[in-house]
Amino acid sequence: MKLLRYGPAGQEKPGLLDDNGRVRDLSAHVSDISGDSLLPEKVAQLQGLDASSLPVVPGQPQEDLRLGPCVGNVGKFICIGLNYADHAAESGLDVPPEPVVFGKWTSAIVGPDDDVEIPRGSEKTDWEVELGVVIGKGGKYIEEADALQHVAGFCVINDVSERDFQLNRAGTWDKGKGSDTFGPLGPWLVTPDEVGDFDQLAMWLEVDGHRYQNGSTSTMVYKVPHLISYCSRFMSLQPGDVISTGTPPGVGMGQKPPVYLKGGEVMRLGIEKLGIQTQNVKNA
Repeated sequence: MKLLRYGPAGQEKPGLLDDNGRVRDLSAHVSDISGDSLLPEKVAQLQGLDASSLPVVPGQPQEDLRLGPCVGNVGKFICIGLNYADHAAESGLDVPPEPVVFGKWTSAIVGPDDDVEIPRGSEKTDWEVELGVVIGKGGKYIEEADALQHVAGFCVINDVSERDFQLNRAGTWDKGKGSDTFGPLGPWLVTPDEVGDFDQLAMWLEVDGHRYQNGSTSTMVYKVPHLISYCSRFMSLQPGDVISTGTPPGVGMGQKPPVYLKGGEVMRLGIEKLGIQTQNVKNA
């Protein structure tokens, strides 16, 4: 099942994508795709609905029908750094002995096709296609063997990053990760049964038609179950929390010479089975 949120920013309604690519309204069944609506029993109820009986939402998604972030009211936006060995190498850094965990402010979250804004003073705004994991069942001290029971679904994330703010501004990575619009989520939240083998998903990102990233989740160092278990040692995980699991090589910082967003570009990115995002890049 592909769950989504549609409508104007701040006024999104819950929906799902049917087999014909049309959006069906879920407002009669859940108030939003967020929080407790992502608990396993609630997702199972939604999966049991006859999609053809749900109201059709006018418009074509990602064309004349805006999609919002696929999860609403995200409590925690947790990110994992340097989780692909080849990306660590292009960054000139070693693969860490444990996952690098940092936070992205929830105010960074936007829809999959909303504009991305280069912050004032930025000269090194970069891109990162990433696999997002959305928590359904909360918990802490989760055993790795049980971790997948806590997953509501997967989505595409563009972990937009300002490298100078991130690496050279006397602090943690968070300064360069959380600017407004730096966290497009979606287009949809895809339930695990529809994704299948999430360790073998092709992922890619293009800027103005040039493909910079062309990787696979198969080269992830710390896999999804380990990341869920690991993060739950340091914080409780709650329904609707998002974990962004790292990026393959091909970021702008790793180009020779480096390539950064200046404004006016179009980013297009996607992950197999999870959909495509398209963002116009603008200056603040």
